[in-house]
Parts: sequence; C-alpha cells; structure tokens
Amino acid sequence: MSHFVQSIFDMLSNLGYTGIALALMVEVIPSEIVLAYGGFLISKGDLSFFGAVIAGTIGGVVAQWFLYWIGRYGGRPVLDKYGKYLLIRPHHIDLSQQWFSRYGSGVIFTARFIPVVRHAISIPAGIARMSFARFTLYTVLAIIPWSILFLYLGYTLGANYTHINQAAAPYVRPAIILAIALTAIYVFIKWRGKRTAGKD
Repeated sequence: MSHFVQSIFDMLSNLGYTGIALALMVEVIPSEIVLAYGGFLISKGDLSFFGAVIAGTIGGVVAQWFLYWIGRYGGRPVLDKYGKYLLIRPHHIDLSQQWFSRYGSGVIFTARFIPVVRHAISIPAGIARMSFARFTLYTVLAIIPWSILFLYLGYTLGANYTHINQAAAPYVRPAIILAIALTAIYVFIKWRGKRTAGKD
C-alpha cells in the first residue's frame, strides 16, 4: 500500500495542479493527505498556493458531482451494489440520508466538515433530485475553506506532511462543532419559516 501511495505522490509531483485535481476526483487516498502533500509542494516552490486551491476545489467538486449523478440516476440499489468500489459503505449512505431528510438541502454545506457524513452526503442530494446549481454552490463554498486549511497545514509541515492528522485535529474539531451549530441554526430558521407560513 505504501508503494501505491508513493506512486500517487509521484504523480502529483509530475502533474502538478492537474495531479492534485485528479487525485481528489478519484480519492483513492483521503483528500486531507492529498491536499497536505499539495501544501508540501507549495513549500518547495513547485506550486503556488492560489493555483493549488483552485485545483483542490475543482477536484473536490467533480468528485462530488460524480456521487450526485450516481444517486440521481442510479439510486440506492446501484450504490448498495457498487458503493464499496467507491469506498462508501451502506451505513455511510444510511447516515447521510438521515441527515439530508432531517435537515434539508442546506446540510450539503455543513456536512462537508463532519466525518463519515461528508463523503456520502452528495448521494441523497442526487436521489432527492436537489437542484444541481444549488448543490454545486453549497459544495464549492464548503470545499474552498477545506482545501485552504489542509494546503496551509501541509505547507507549514513541509516534509512532515504525513503528520497531517495530528496537525489538523485542533482545527477540525472546532470546524465540526461549528458545522453542527450552523446546521441547528439552519433547521431552526426553516422551522420558524414554516410556522410563520402556517399562521398566515
């Protein structure tokens, strides 16, 4: 496995921005590690920070488009059968469907910062035929800060980018808390809106 991962990193070095985007589209290794390695390449002067953010955003969004369209045109039966090849298990889909059903389309943004849910939340959006334009907007708004964070941490770590999980922990935990808080606010606003509409 380490040889395989190293071959991915070699591809990133050789392809630069395109390599980062492709690695995130396929996501055979976690996006956090890909972005951290991108930060390492920035520290070496091989990439610019702005260019890496653009590449990371494009790759991350295209990966989520893929899951959205699978959900929209394949539905749950296809995902139950082939999801394992995308590293998505049935319980991931179950949890993300519960979140989407409970909190609505706004969760597409906040769920991106919550482990397990963030990888599969695009699927119920596709199944529910959420507006593609709105789905894309929420996804882009979430992926940009995520890309900036891990590129920056990879940049500061330099050759020690493999320690990204430890370096990211102080930032990810508050992000999770904030995401949950934003979800709660979003749900409250929707509930108030429905209650007000019901009184009219």
